[in-house]
Amino acid sequence: MKAELLAPAGSYAKLKTALHFGADAAYIGGKNFSLRTFADNFTADELRSAVDFAHTLGKKVYVTANVFARNADFSLLKDYFIYLAEIGADAAIISDPGAVYLARTVAPSLPVHLSTQANTTNKYAVKFWAERGVSRVILARELSIPEISEIHEFVPETELEAFVHGAMCISYSGRCLLSDYLDGRSSNRGACVQSCRWRYEVRALNATNGQSEWLPIEEDDRGTYIFNSKDLNMLSQLQALENAGVSSFKIEGRMKSGYYLATVINAYRRAMDGGSVTASEKELCNVAHREYTQAYALGKNAQTVNYADSQSKGEYTYIADIHGSENGYTVAEMRNRFKQGDLLEVLSPDGNFGKTFVAEEILDGNGERTDDAKRVQELYKIKCPFDLKAGDYLRRKNR
Repeated sequence: MKAELLAPAGSYAKLKTALHFGADAAYIGGKNFSLRTFADNFTADELRSAVDFAHTLGKKVYVTANVFARNADFSLLKDYFIYLAEIGADAAIISDPGAVYLARTVAPSLPVHLSTQANTTNKYAVKFWAERGVSRVILARELSIPEISEIHEFVPETELEAFVHGAMCISYSGRCLLSDYLDGRSSNRGACVQSCRWRYEVRALNATNGQSEWLPIEEDDRGTYIFNSKDLNMLSQLQALENAGVSSFKIEGRMKSGYYLATVINAYRRAMDGGSVTASEKELCNVAHREYTQAYALGKNAQTVNYADSQSKGEYTYIADIHGSENGYTVAEMRNRFKQGDLLEVLSPDGNFGKTFVAEEILDGNGERTDDAKRVQELYKIKCPFDLKAGDYLRRKNR
């Protein structure tokens, strides 16, 4: 069975983007019990609609309920699991053992996927969870490909999911107390402020004179980002992961923009469908990212920290969302300013991907010609030789 491409969706619009650009499934969160409370997330009605929409496309939706639950959470969790089963969600993603037990008890028809937050790092743990009704385990990011292969050989009937792309947490599979300690917001309850990305300096008390002084620990004049992890990129290892028994390739990023998701999903989809890995690797450099790493896939790796705070901004600027085409024009919702004469490039899952055209004629929202599209979110019509689809994007190569 061919591996699944699993994408994040922090909102309904991003769900549509993920599926439009080739994801086989998406993982989303409701308004409660998700470890991404700062994402837009989905109301109960939106969850139902999202599941129905994906199913009409022959695709799947998994719903996160992966907080570390407290006693007070369980009465609501019970109703939540029953509701997810009722609407036909393809699985609930859970990390807490009590929540797994509850889901299997009150909603036995609802498949359970064990969250990476459960820190599953060995074959006996996978066997343990499989015997308790868990159909898929989302493996800890710290595992190597040979370790994954050993797990699959030991528990071949259990699906294995692995992260292949996106931001990584400096803490062991996301179990972190920094955010709670420094800002009072618990990452394990979905409110992480990403304090690992902050700049840190050390201040020490001089025992001789009683004064405190800053210690010179800078990597450079910007400071030291001692907890800031590189971004994961496993594009070149997809076949090795599949051979090791991974059945789902997971992209991180429920907080990322639709344009980011479109670019990354498109790159992975094309590589998985036999396209050029080199071309897809280049495409992954077109969006903002930290330095890439394969983390621990090939074994121990001491080079996973990104000591510089800066991200690459990517080689392109996101210009507009495409709403469709009519009478030789593409209808585009402006996101970044563009002008007459600009060379625009198409980001699309179909054959229009990578095609370029010059914005020779632009009509504003009133149908009047303009040489400067500068009003954010205004619908402009641009003379275009291609039949672009709703959900496509326009971008411009940085000068």
